[in-house]
Amino acid sequence: MRVSVIRKNIKFTPDSRRVVARYFMNGNERTKQMVIRIMLLDEKQVLQTLEQTLREFARRHRNISAVFFKHCEKIRPVIEDMQIDYDGISLNRKMLIGSFCTMEYAIESAAIFNPSIVEDFDQTGLAAGEKRVVISFRATGEGHISSIVFRRGILDKDNNLTIMKIGNQIDKAEVEHKTLFNKERFLTKLSEMHTEDKYIVQIMQDLPDEFEFAILKNSLNTSLSDPLIREERKTALQEILWLANSFYDLQFTHDSDITERVIFPISESESRGIEDARFVRFVDDDDSVRIMATYTAYNGHTILPKLISTEDFYSFRVMPLHGAGAQNKNLALFPRKIKGKYAMLARIDGVNNYIMYSERATQWNDPILLQEPRFSWELTQIGNCGSPLWTPEGWLVITHGVGTMRRYCIGASLFDLDDPSKEIGRLSEPLLSPLEDEREGYVPNVVYSCGAIIHNNSLILPYAVSDYSSTYATVDMVELLEALKNSK
Repeated sequence: MRVSVIRKNIKFTPDSRRVVARYFMNGNERTKQMVIRIMLLDEKQVLQTLEQTLREFARRHRNISAVFFKHCEKIRPVIEDMQIDYDGISLNRKMLIGSFCTMEYAIESAAIFNPSIVEDFDQTGLAAGEKRVVISFRATGEGHISSIVFRRGILDKDNNLTIMKIGNQIDKAEVEHKTLFNKERFLTKLSEMHTEDKYIVQIMQDLPDEFEFAILKNSLNTSLSDPLIREERKTALQEILWLANSFYDLQFTHDSDITERVIFPISESESRGIEDARFVRFVDDDDSVRIMATYTAYNGHTILPKLISTEDFYSFRVMPLHGAGAQNKNLALFPRKIKGKYAMLARIDGVNNYIMYSERATQWNDPILLQEPRFSWELTQIGNCGSPLWTPEGWLVITHGVGTMRRYCIGASLFDLDDPSKEIGRLSEPLLSPLEDEREGYVPNVVYSCGAIIHNNSLILPYAVSDYSSTYATVDMVELLEALKNSK
């Protein structure tokens, strides 16, 4: 039975005008030469150059002078290594130095795709049948570096989406790294990352059961500064540092609009991008509500599954996921606990769907095989397209399948509410396939989603179009559930 899908006439496309002020380091020696040249300028020349820079860039960024100061502070060790009294440098000169250590980065210049949608915390002031929502996207710019951006909108009684105006300036968060680590859990995660044991022992053996980040970082930096370090050891030590840097909190200013907040790669573990965040409204057993998401951190050769959570979209906590089941991509958290335990979908082998249960949201082991490719449009692999959705008939899981010519389609399955390892039904045909005008893009022949919601008894399904742009579609829930229950 083919289920009817209504594609909505709305499109989210890349916008190269949306830029962040990013730290730019051109290597120690070139930076030293740059500092020397700036130190030779008199104060009048410093002020003239600084004022020209502020005229051109201040309106494009919130508090750009503070960014310049921060970026100058980042190269303080380089400046002091030149025997220059850092504290004696004038404020204007520090700002100018910082401006040379800053570059603009267009976060959405290449693509805005792989969306997920959640109910906003604030549902006040709405008419009957309306819902305020937050949509997240994977935004990609130069060098295919991915970050998370947001849009806020209102769905009306007919499931038409009105998007709120986008803010003019992009705001990066203040970052606070975790300072104390449990040695046993840290070693377990390094083992899961397949970091070389012999190098782990060399660094970790003398640390106490609870160790401070600063002590580990100093030890690693000392070893990494050895000019004769072997490449194999260097990679292992960098992985240890990447893991330690992967625990942090983000804080956005309250005078920023949600469309102006970008979760940009912070740690080395995600230096090449934050991929495919699957946001979900999680309701705990005590009825407290958080917005949580799994995402994949990528540094160019290693991936690290991570969890992010927020209670207001201003403060975010970021942590790596641990365990034998926290592997590969495509993890999606259930929106509530099942029999007192967290539940998670995963595709740990890159091919099949799995389910896991855990006492902790960050620890995942003992994956159970849930689904294997069955139909021709998914014979390469099957995975989820976001967190399961609760319905009275069962857990609705939107899936993706990869078929011939690496063509991605979207499907749907239904699972038992009390035991979601039991499949009730599964569509034999795709719910959504790339139309002719959806085939072209950064990655052709792909439709893909990272999370849907149910509103007005309809499935609201945002999806990416060939890894370039995004849109959304709606599906009548009565028709969909009927098709799923009759699919076996």
